[in-house]
Amino acid sequence: MTVPSLTPEQRRALEGVVLAEPVIGRVAAAFADAGHDLHLVGGPVRDALMGRAVHDLDFTTGARPAEIETILRSLTRSTWDIGRAFGTIGASFAAQGGELVVEVTTHRADSYDPSSRKPTVEFGDTLSGDLARRDFTVNAMALSVVTGAFTDPHGGLGDLAAGVLRTPSAPEVSFSDDPLRMMRAARFTAQLGFMAAPDVVEAMTAMAERIDIISAERVRDELSRLLLTDAPRPGLDLLVRTGLAARVVPELAALEAEVDEHGRHKDIYAHTLTVLEQSIDLERARGHAPDLVGRLAAVFHDVGKPPTKRFEGGGKVSFHHHDVVGAKMTAKRLTALRFSTDDVKAVARLVELHLRFHGYADADWTDAAVRRYVRDAGDQLERLHILTRADCTTRNARKANRLRTAYEQLEWRIDELAAAEELDALRPDLDGTQIMAILGIKPGREVGEAYRFLLERRIDAGPLGEERAREELLAWWAER
Repeated sequence: MTVPSLTPEQRRALEGVVLAEPVIGRVAAAFADAGHDLHLVGGPVRDALMGRAVHDLDFTTGARPAEIETILRSLTRSTWDIGRAFGTIGASFAAQGGELVVEVTTHRADSYDPSSRKPTVEFGDTLSGDLARRDFTVNAMALSVVTGAFTDPHGGLGDLAAGVLRTPSAPEVSFSDDPLRMMRAARFTAQLGFMAAPDVVEAMTAMAERIDIISAERVRDELSRLLLTDAPRPGLDLLVRTGLAARVVPELAALEAEVDEHGRHKDIYAHTLTVLEQSIDLERARGHAPDLVGRLAAVFHDVGKPPTKRFEGGGKVSFHHHDVVGAKMTAKRLTALRFSTDDVKAVARLVELHLRFHGYADADWTDAAVRRYVRDAGDQLERLHILTRADCTTRNARKANRLRTAYEQLEWRIDELAAAEELDALRPDLDGTQIMAILGIKPGREVGEAYRFLLERRIDAGPLGEERAREELLAWWAER
């Protein structure tokens, strides 16, 4: 078999990363003077060869962490310990393109104890040993910034050309060393548009339960990176097909397992992935950066359907209250994955509200109903717009057009009312201090009741003005 070699274009791309900042030459010279080679390795090499932008510069060397730190400190005052136990020291330099951050790691070989969540780190002495322990062959290529030598012992260049994800060693060995690599395979499937090799898929399937030893925080971070790729659907589908989703996001796996053999309702799993794709398209169309909260909401919006499924008369199927049930399931899962409290609340709120619009398409909403929609969405209104629009996956062109037109009308009415009434700051016409002065009461439960009464009147009738609000408050107080 012929081993692919660098083309002139690829060589120029790699050297361009190194030569783009002259300071890298100074770093290389300092390591060479200390008797060490220094290799650009992993993602930066892969991305340069693919013609992708290179943002992070990761290097590996035979020097131990203390010596790495000494060498870097001879060049810059800005160095820090990223993870000395793992052999990684960071440094920043003033460079032509602004601040340049590099990470230098001692050659190493990680392994996991079957009962441990943390890797056992062993430093190595050779580049070949370091590359052999990397996750995938496309990340196991290196370029010496001292000599210019390109090293590819595991055929990463060929796999890069073929768009295939393989492991440098047997996948069972690689995934046993670090089970999170199974989720990383799904992420690279989405991020790079590659296919996982059959033996990789087979090992992921056989070893799915091994992911259980990985901390929730690391699983969360890898899932988040997957969702924030441009096209996460293939990666999520790989997690589901291999059984990994059943371990880390069982609610998504349950959607795939929901089989409708009689065609009484649409494929919930396929619908969910389509909603995610459409929400990403809407993010871009509306000028937003990739949004983790919105994408999580798309993934979880229908997770309440399997537990609420009921067979009705006439061969129909219902999912009553799946929005409320799904919101609770979502909050529980995201909390278990250690997402922030704010993100958990936001995603669960979107899941709970994702059906609210559907009554609008069939009946004219009053201004009060529109105000309540805005009030209930709060600071999640734009995300709710995106999720609700994305949730229309019908192939019936007439129905799709009707729903799209109805939601455009709703957004127009929200904008119109917002311009007239400051809906983004929806509050009563009187504040708590005014309420207490008018009613002659002290802080307590009654002030809250009065505030909520005036807020409901504000939603029902629009701005009342202070005088009318005072009259209605007093009338309400007299009738209590």
